Amino acid sequence: MNRLLPHPGLTVLLVIIWMLALNAFTFGGFVVALVLGIIVPLFTAPYWPDRPSVRFGLPLLKYVLLVIGDIVIANFQIAWIILFRKTRDMRPAWLAIPLDVSSTEAITVLAATISLTPGTVSADISTDGRHLLVHALDTPDPAAEIARIKARYERRLMEIFR
Repeated sequence: MNRLLPHPGLTVLLVIIWMLALNAFTFGGFVVALVLGIIVPLFTAPYWPDRPSVRFGLPLLKYVLLVIGDIVIANFQIAWIILFRKTRDMRPAWLAIPLDVSSTEAITVLAATISLTPGTVSADISTDGRHLLVHALDTPDPAAEIARIKARYERRLMEIFR
């Protein structure tokens, strides 16, 4: 099965994207999506020699739901800050988050998660890949924010990217 589907996540993603781009669910469109979803990973597999093992299923679903919930809540928090707080009361901060995850894919997902959440943006990664530089719009306690990001996101990513 691993030879036919060397990267099952990419296969599923390609099928979903093809069907969304098609904007109609037809049998022929689905067959083309499946063919592309199988052929593209087969041809690109040699370029993924050290791909991480990803746990699909419940850990990934929980992570996606957590991130979506955090994005919704952060939107309301940022709207509150913009509408009702004075800019002089804001406490922006640069956070250097020490990373325990080591795979580039997990670091990329962590950086994207932070940037998707309103009020924070991933700005850089250290040359040794051990720290992520993040800017937070309003952070009264930078150490607590770093601990929150590590516990809320990085710990879960360590479960997903084995």
